[in-house]
Amino acid sequence: MTIGLVGRKCGMTRVFTDAGVTVPVTVVEALPNRISQVKDVKTDSYRAVQVTIGSRRPSRVPKALAGHFAKANVAAGYASQEFRLNKNEGEALVVGGEFKVDMFTVGQIVDVTGTTVGKGFQGTMKRHNFAGGMKTHGNSLSHRAPGSIGQRQTPGRVFKGKRMSGHMGVRNRTIENLRVVEIDIPRNLLLISGAVPGAEGGRVVVRPSSKAASQARRKRLMPNKAPAAAKGAPGSKGAPAGKAASAAKPAPAAKGAAKADKK
Repeated sequence: MTIGLVGRKCGMTRVFTDAGVTVPVTVVEALPNRISQVKDVKTDSYRAVQVTIGSRRPSRVPKALAGHFAKANVAAGYASQEFRLNKNEGEALVVGGEFKVDMFTVGQIVDVTGTTVGKGFQGTMKRHNFAGGMKTHGNSLSHRAPGSIGQRQTPGRVFKGKRMSGHMGVRNRTIENLRVVEIDIPRNLLLISGAVPGAEGGRVVVRPSSKAASQARRKRLMPNKAPAAAKGAPGSKGAPAGKAASAAKPAPAAKGAAKADKK
């Protein structure tokens, strides 16, 4: 897992490019993430880095957490987050360090994780995108009904996982391949283009895109082939095979010269 940045979704605004095009963006306030613990294989059986964000009144911090933060000499925050580390990742991380918005660059592709907006109890048409019943005559009070949910005596039950009405939203979701449009370092702001999950004020985690990294690695291991020859050049794919072959053959000798040789 790549190291990310924990922030707060503030709302939306827009940014104008140099060409005058307006780009809708989501503003994410990412205060400095303080490193409170660096876990190792020898002591914790896995490698990870733990960060805390924000501030909290000392009277509201449990004694166990107060001792944990005091050991790291880090101010207690209102939330903590842990990021798993790969084999050769995070070798230079030190307790007390910070992650800031400058770890990202303008134009970088990121993945954003957050808790979706709660929608309450919803029907199958809104929750699962069901088409609903027929709208013509003959259908009474069944326009938005879910329909049949099972069979008869056999099997005599409703199968697990059946899509039905129920609570919608409040799920942990990750939206991939979003783009960082602008970074405001003095105010610790990230302006991200795309659908950032969650309501305003919700906590989100911004990470470098995993798919973009794998695609860059694939291009590095398997670079593209050499560009094709110009169209119309001899022997190129664009030139017809017959014309290329005729250009390579030598010109035939005259008929009169052949008869004189025979005599």
